[in-house]
Amino acid sequence: MSAPSGVPVPSAPPSYEETTGINVSYPHPYPVPEPAQKPDGKGMNPPPYVGQPAPANNPVTVQTVYVQQPVVFYDRPVQMCCPSCNQMIVTRLSYESGALTWLSCGGLCLLGCIAGCCLLPFCIDALKDVDHICPNCSAIVGSYKRL
Repeated sequence: MSAPSGVPVPSAPPSYEETTGINVSYPHPYPVPEPAQKPDGKGMNPPPYVGQPAPANNPVTVQTVYVQQPVVFYDRPVQMCCPSCNQMIVTRLSYESGALTWLSCGGLCLLGCIAGCCLLPFCIDALKDVDHICPNCSAIVGSYKRL
């Protein structure tokens, strides 16, 4: 393709140095190897650090940190490290009436179980909330809410 007559052909775009205004004749911030030196860097001395003290060889202190994964509590005993007494334990379960127990009782009342049958959810552990207790120090280490 040829350019139509009368329309100038655009030249190449300007270089990076021309657009940013960097002075090309400014000395390089790093040493440039002379022709006698090999380009692999051997024989080149790094520029001296002016105004900075040499780094001191201080001993490095290493601290090991153990991160315990978060424990997910359900309605089964869990083996874990107790945060209160720092012993490996299997939790003891304690059942308490929760929202699901009361909603089940109310639902049975609406169905007509008024003569005491509506209290059955308070006897069923599968409808109660679960507290996980440490058998060593009796601290509550977690809980599982049904609702």
